[in-house]
Amino acid sequence: MTECRVVLKFSAKWGSHKHDSTIVFSHNCHNESIQFHSEEHALGGIRKWKVKDVSPFFVSNCDGEQSLTPLLQQEEMSRFRGIWQASLNATKKALTWNVEDWIPPAEKYIFNFSSKEELKKWHLYSDAEYGGMSSASLEIKDDPNKSSGVFSGTLSLDVNEGTKWKITRSGFCGMRSKKFDGFIDLEAYDTITLRLKGDGRCYISTIYTENWVNSPGQMEDNSWQSFVFPPKDDWYIAKIPLDQYLPTWRGNVIEAKLEMNPSRILGMSLSVNADGGVPGAESGPGDFKLEIDWVKALRTL
Repeated sequence: MTECRVVLKFSAKWGSHKHDSTIVFSHNCHNESIQFHSEEHALGGIRKWKVKDVSPFFVSNCDGEQSLTPLLQQEEMSRFRGIWQASLNATKKALTWNVEDWIPPAEKYIFNFSSKEELKKWHLYSDAEYGGMSSASLEIKDDPNKSSGVFSGTLSLDVNEGTKWKITRSGFCGMRSKKFDGFIDLEAYDTITLRLKGDGRCYISTIYTENWVNSPGQMEDNSWQSFVFPPKDDWYIAKIPLDQYLPTWRGNVIEAKLEMNPSRILGMSLSVNADGGVPGAESGPGDFKLEIDWVKALRTL
C-alpha cells in the first residue's frame, strides 16, 4: 500500500476573519481515501480537526463527530473543499508522473477560427445597444488552404433620436467570447499572441478576469486592455506580453498599480473604436474588417 504525505501551510481570509492553517494530508493511493489534520488559528484560538474520506464530507473534533456544514458558511466550505481537492490532485500528479503536468507546452491554443463551430463561442456588441448606429458581424471565411474568422461592420458616430440612453460617445463594436466553463489558467504563460490581417485600423485586445480589483462602482469582471495594430491586408502575428495589458473600467485606464491574475481568466474580446488608437492608424466612422486565424498563449521566458 502506497501512502503520500503532504504538508500545506496557508493563510486565508474568510468573511471578516483571517485564518492561518497548517494541514497534513495523508493520501492512500490504493483506495483513493484521504485523511488530514488541520490546526487552524482563528480569532486568537486554535481549533483542531480530523477529516476522513472525500465523501461524505464530515469532520470530527474532540467532542465527537458532526457535519461540517453548520460549522462553516457555504462559501467557506467551498473554498475549503477547493484547497483539499487541489492537494489531492497534486498528490496524484506526484505519484503518476507526467512531465506535461509540471512543464506545460510552450504554447497553448485559446481560440482557433478554423470552423463555424468557433462562432458559438462568441457574441457581438456595439453602441447600438445604447442608442448608437454602429453594426458588426462575425463569420468564418472558407478558404481552400485555411479558414479564418472575419470580424467586420460599420462604425457610426450617429445616435438614434429619442433614445433613452444618454450616451456621450458612439462609434464602437466588439466581439467577446462567452464565459469559459470555469476559468482558463494561463499562469504558466507570459504572452498573448494573435494571428491577424488588418485594415489599417487599431484594435483593442481585452482579457477579462475574476473581479478582485473592486474598483469604485465596478461590479462586472475586471478588464485588462492593450492596443493591437496589425498591418493592412497582410497576415501578422501580434505578441502582447501580459504585463502590457492595463487595467481598465468602461474604457478608461485605472490609475493604480494592479497586477493581473492570469490563472483566473474568464474570457477575451477584440474591439474597435472610431476614435483613438495608436499614431498612424486609420480612425473615424466607416467600415472595418479584421481577419483572425487564432489566439494563443505563449511562454517566452
